[in-house]
Amino acid sequence: MIESKYAFPGVGAASYTGKADAAVAFTLRHQLLDRAMWRQFVDVFREDSDDGDNGWRCEFWGKTMRGGCLTYQYTGDETLYAVLREAAEDLLTARRPNGAFSTYPQENCWRGWDIWGRKYVLTGLLHFYRICREEDLKSRVLSAMTAHAERLFDALGEGKINITGTSDFWGGVNSCSVLEPVVDLYKLTGDERCLDFARYILSTGGCRDGNLIALAAENKIPPYEYPEVKAYETISFFEGLLAVYEVTGDRFYLDTVEKFAAAVAATDLTAIGCAGCTHELFDHSAVKQTIFSEGIMQETCVTVTWMRFCARLFLLTGKERYMAQVERSAYNALYGAVNDHMLKLWDVGGHTLLDALPFDSYSPLVRQKRGRGVGGLKFFRQGGFYGCCACIASAGTALLPLVAVTGGRDGVAVNTFLPGSVRLATPGGKRLTVTCQTTYPAAMDAHLTVSPESPERFTVRLRVPEFVKDPVIRINGEPVNAEIADNSVFLTREWRGDAVTLTGEIALETVSLNGKTAYRYGVLTLARDEQKEPDAVLSEPLVLTGTPAQRAAPEAGETVRFLLEKQGGGHAVLTDYASCGKRWDQPRAAVSVWQELAE
Repeated sequence: MIESKYAFPGVGAASYTGKADAAVAFTLRHQLLDRAMWRQFVDVFREDSDDGDNGWRCEFWGKTMRGGCLTYQYTGDETLYAVLREAAEDLLTARRPNGAFSTYPQENCWRGWDIWGRKYVLTGLLHFYRICREEDLKSRVLSAMTAHAERLFDALGEGKINITGTSDFWGGVNSCSVLEPVVDLYKLTGDERCLDFARYILSTGGCRDGNLIALAAENKIPPYEYPEVKAYETISFFEGLLAVYEVTGDRFYLDTVEKFAAAVAATDLTAIGCAGCTHELFDHSAVKQTIFSEGIMQETCVTVTWMRFCARLFLLTGKERYMAQVERSAYNALYGAVNDHMLKLWDVGGHTLLDALPFDSYSPLVRQKRGRGVGGLKFFRQGGFYGCCACIASAGTALLPLVAVTGGRDGVAVNTFLPGSVRLATPGGKRLTVTCQTTYPAAMDAHLTVSPESPERFTVRLRVPEFVKDPVIRINGEPVNAEIADNSVFLTREWRGDAVTLTGEIALETVSLNGKTAYRYGVLTLARDEQKEPDAVLSEPLVLTGTPAQRAAPEAGETVRFLLEKQGGGHAVLTDYASCGKRWDQPRAAVSVWQELAE
């Protein structure tokens, strides 16, 4: 078993303030403590709810349970724990006589999104098992997971039903993504049947239309030319491949996953840290992101899945580039999707407004509004509805606080800068507290204190983001002449309550693509918002005087604000993307990351 380089802090060990913590509090308030929602998510297993439309209501419980458990790990909130425990107990009552959890009738299963839903049941139960404090309940959850997985092993495999044929969608890669929780169950139980089933999935290549593993390993074509290009499911499958490396130690799997990650980053990531400008598909978004679209794009499910995938790679390998991806996706696409005002959302199919969900599903890039569709929308038989993006988002909002400061074999890693504190253990097993005062990402001004309970020698890895110019690092006020490697400095010394500061400049930068321009400030991508610039005509070229941008005081909900002087008077207003487009209930509410500048 491969040991990860870093690990999340323990339950409730981190306590932060600022945007990241506010997003978690919002998720708690508007989603995770909603007992009625959890009951609806369980009822779909009692009703065979997905039988009539090959639906995916089966994913809602497990996807949200994963986010709830990660949120509990960050907050240690006892009310949340009680709600999650009730939801787990309730699900256990919805088992089939054969031990499986499914929303498809037993006589007509193994189709549609059945295995995808079974995957998410296993995923949710695995996450709950890790936080569960009651031994009797843990035992029952473990028994339920084992029986649930056994039904997969009984029905699928060589000489049985081919897993790639169990869904009409996306070449069966959705079904094959069950690889991840099956391997994680093996880690827990050591049951060789899990590993045998994983090997069987690997033998299929993850897709009936082509071998995704071989394509990624060869690295000759980009993901948008794969035989199936659904971004969310494909990333999920490769996270399963990463889990296989963690239990086998076979470098082929890690190398293949890293090649895939690099290919996605090169060809399909956009300025806000998401992929998919054609619905939720790999489509060479790195280039297509400047094109105006009437359709939906940049799905929140893709954002969070990419964040989770990169976070797992960072914890495993310690490579800074994966942490940088997590941070960029969080501060732009994810926080932009938080439905701050709990506004109604548009039902594309029903041509009507729906009651609010806590997260928007799609993130525009060029002259378009938010709130234009509910990703994965499904209605319940007893009334009400939910969507896939709203379910997955809580795993994203919990992620940045959990990965901000992590512990490892050699010491502690400060990976991003959130105001607050975190408790860890030193390599010698002593209690360690790390505190941070900062206004990051509005400025690079991190002031840290590293306080073990008694003096101990270990390493503090301090991330220095690549966009920080002329960084200065001090310990107890004295400059440190340390080499920056992998956008990090490694400070090894005997720590005894020492103060560490990282300061530097962050410059407003421009990015040119396809004749258009985007602006970024450090990790933040900036955008124009019609609500903030009433005279803006986003469809017309922006005519500027050439005067340098002027920084202005942020207004409500903003992290940064810049003004660009326009010819003829007035200013174009640039603010952080996450603060833009939040009033999509207004007539003029379009936002645009990409600007056409007049020559």
